[in-house]
Amino acid sequence: MKMIKSLLLISMFVGAIILSGCGEKTNGSLDQFAICLSENGAEMYGAYWCGHCKDQKEMFGSSFEKVNYIECTVDQDKCEAAGIKGYPTWKFADGSLLPGAQQFSTLAQKTGCPLP
Repeated sequence: MKMIKSLLLISMFVGAIILSGCGEKTNGSLDQFAICLSENGAEMYGAYWCGHCKDQKEMFGSSFEKVNYIECTVDQDKCEAAGIKGYPTWKFADGSLLPGAQQFSTLAQKTGCPLP
């Protein structure tokens, strides 16, 4: 009985380790999606101190460098001209704005980019 409990515990531990890496797409695996967003006119407006901006950036991992990102603490005029009221805000080619961190499915729907 002790042996079965030990095996079960080890199996659960190994499973948790494996699952902890699932769903994370980093190290450039979202490059094509990020490039497509930028090519289709999507822009993310944010600020370096914004926690929700940080969350959105982390969703993309290293691929975020391919996203058309405007840092509003640096380019205040562009942010004002775009009508940005909070961070993050996504602006799309049709001129529409979506405030807040967005799911990939929403960004895909707004731009026509295939989901990663």
